[in-house]
Amino acid sequence: MSHTSSVASYAPQEARVLVIYTGGTIGMQMSEHGLMPSGNFAQRLDHALAQLSPRHRQQLPSFDILSDLPLIDSSAANASTWQQLASDIVAQHQAYSGFVILHGTDTLSWSAASLAYQLQGLDRPVILTGAMEPLEVANGDALENIQGALHFAANPALQEVAIYFAGQLLRGVRACKRHSEAANAFASPNYPLLGERIGDDFIYYPGRGLAASQRGAPRFELPDYTPLTHGAVIRVALWPGITAWQLSAWLDDSRVKGALLQLWGAGNLPPEPELLNVLASASGEGKLVAAISQCPQGSVHLGNYAAGHGLVEAGVLSGDGMTPEAAYTKLVHLLAQPLATVDQRHRFLTPLVGER
Repeated sequence: MSHTSSVASYAPQEARVLVIYTGGTIGMQMSEHGLMPSGNFAQRLDHALAQLSPRHRQQLPSFDILSDLPLIDSSAANASTWQQLASDIVAQHQAYSGFVILHGTDTLSWSAASLAYQLQGLDRPVILTGAMEPLEVANGDALENIQGALHFAANPALQEVAIYFAGQLLRGVRACKRHSEAANAFASPNYPLLGERIGDDFIYYPGRGLAASQRGAPRFELPDYTPLTHGAVIRVALWPGITAWQLSAWLDDSRVKGALLQLWGAGNLPPEPELLNVLASASGEGKLVAAISQCPQGSVHLGNYAAGHGLVEAGVLSGDGMTPEAAYTKLVHLLAQPLATVDQRHRFLTPLVGER
């Protein structure tokens, strides 16, 4: 269901944005069971934006609102959710100069990373945002996050998927949620901000963006994620005492097509040959096995330490400094395509959208 905001009467028509509302805390209201996703968001947002000064309302772009039903808590999002969001954007691509996705914070950065791969070559902004408190909460963060997302979604110089949150614009495929309560819940550990709010100004830093490397027509990739929505890609963070039989319980399952390992430090695992044998067996079966660090900052350097020696020979792919979100959704994206294993491996190691 779409809705044209009354704010549209203030703004020039050439900068028109589509807002896609998916649910999440930003649109929740209290029920007898606690906060739940709630509808009628377009009218509620119009009411909230009316609280801005006339000057601030005039600076906003015209926008329409599309509600994706059923509304969800973002903890319920999965690969099918990412695929639907990408399809919605591609279907409306020519009609709007930019897009804002209102999304729950728990998996917001996962959706952003997946969209970056699906919308490669994007020639306009797609901004995801949410809030730590519902829209109607006094002095909450929802209205400011929406205001900033709308501003950046109307900036034609920005040509990628990004997250706007707490005054900061982050590359979508470089962002992680780092706090469960604070207003500045998101961070970009290994890449600088794409932009930020300074006073009343929303500043974009074009030298950090993808626009210069994405010349030409968008090369949207919309493979069918359906076969991967039920556990075909797993994520395993090492813990002290992990054994080969525990790792093989995941990787030996025929339903598993790919795995993301989170190793210690720069890429270490226990010095047990049996662990490497499990990884080598999985890679030999054509499964994509990739590794990143458990540390939020820095990169893996497979083989730098004796404790990580043999990972490359076992067929494990280095994720360098990629976030868990970027590495995991890249595995999903590549495995969904009819590519030979050697091509999937090559593309994982190749920067596609500034993720590494």
